Amino acid sequence: MSSHPNPYEPPKAEVADITVVGSEAESIRREHIKHESSIRSVGALYYLGGGLMIVSAIGLLAASALEPNSIWIGISAVYVVLGVFSWTVAWHLRRLKNWARVAAIVLSGIGLLGFPLGTIINAYILYLLLSQKGRRIFQADYVEIVDATPHIRYRTSILVWIVLAILIVGIIAAVTIPMLANR
Repeated sequence: MSSHPNPYEPPKAEVADITVVGSEAESIRREHIKHESSIRSVGALYYLGGGLMIVSAIGLLAASALEPNSIWIGISAVYVVLGVFSWTVAWHLRRLKNWARVAAIVLSGIGLLGFPLGTIINAYILYLLLSQKGRRIFQADYVEIVDATPHIRYRTSILVWIVLAILIVGIIAAVTIPMLANR
């Protein structure tokens, strides 16, 4: 027998020798990615709400042109201010700025008054922003973690897309069917 090792023999390794590949930043991001995605979606919701407020303000101004009344102009001005504020909060909320978190908490607190749907939606938004993961996402170093891990992305389930499509079709039907029925 020779004392030379067999060059074709597989290496001997113990399981303890194997280490997990990945950084601490990746593990933090993977742990918080779903929550982060939900918070960014709240920003998109604020974009939508702010846009609807601005469109409503334009509609009120157009209606006040038919019947000049300073109350409608005042309400329109409030809608424009709230719409622009919602857009600003949405912009910074999607960029995970801490002041936008505070502003969104205030807006959601006010939104709790919109019973029943507004209460449910805004309670969920408050949960997202006030939970431990929500507070972690708005810390200064988390933005650095996001910048360091651009390859980690949240993948939305196909079920969510199907439910969203059904909801959109339902809303379109709820608006167009009464319009067509009145002809």
